[in-house]
Amino acid sequence: MDYDVIIIGSWSAGLPAGMYASRYKLKNLVIGAQAGGALATSHQVENWPGILSASGKEIMYTFKEHAETSGSEILTDTVTSLEKTAEWFLVKTPSKAFTSKFVILATWNTYRKLWVPGEEEFLWKWVSYCATCDGMFFKGRDIAIVWWGNTALTEALYLAELGRKVYIIHRKDTFRAETVWIEKAQERENIEFILNEEVNHLEGGLFLEKVILKSGKEIIADGFFVAIGSDPSINLVSNMDPNIDDENCLIVDSRQETSVKWLYAAWDVTTNSNKFKQTIMSAAEGCLAANSIHEDMLRS
Repeated sequence: MDYDVIIIGSWSAGLPAGMYASRYKLKNLVIGAQAGGALATSHQVENWPGILSASGKEIMYTFKEHAETSGSEILTDTVTSLEKTAEWFLVKTPSKAFTSKFVILATWNTYRKLWVPGEEEFLWKWVSYCATCDGMFFKGRDIAIVWWGNTALTEALYLAELGRKVYIIHRKDTFRAETVWIEKAQERENIEFILNEEVNHLEGGLFLEKVILKSGKEIIADGFFVAIGSDPSINLVSNMDPNIDDENCLIVDSRQETSVKWLYAAWDVTTNSNKFKQTIMSAAEGCLAANSIHEDMLRS
């Protein structure tokens, strides 16, 4: 067998998982197409404990460096298939195949996009998909958010505490959300609902300046948040028929183990951590998965 554990995803769950696996003397390989993932593209991060402010790229570089220094092998590649036999997992990339006793699936959710002109152009300038991550950069500013459900409302309420004005754009005039969140948003003087409207495109110079709706209405905004949901990246394990919830997240126990024996999972694709999609939570889940595998190895 090539490895004790292969970790799929070289991001904020996979790299800490590799670091802890190495500390437990588990031979491990971390595979990911891009070290760092979405966080590595963040202009500024101010909610990672111990670092007041740094770019996402800087933070993820330290994650990678720490994992490598601890003893993890890191392969920049894409896993194309994952198969399970009675005794091991077979992990394939375009160029090579590896075997391991354990696997940690540390992939991320893919944010759903509007696919409107300007969305890609102003990504991180200031188009964002996470209010908790980036809201602090919009203190005292005007913010627009596209809403489809509870998550968008809770994010809008958070942004309303920071921003001068928050515009909630919704394509219908009915709300698919819990009444308590709707009422709280309606009570906020600096939240304005824009109903029966859809975004046509975004405009600006170096940074975002305007949100143009299909009706022709213009919203002057310093920030634009897309909160229309995300999709867990679990295609690699669908052939194993793991237990999932109604949002397609992998159901894991308190040790991060899935319903498939020896298959662990961490980060945005799991049901743990109350689905609080933050770097600190993903790192913790990755470390816990490595610790649990260490315990399994001691028992076997």
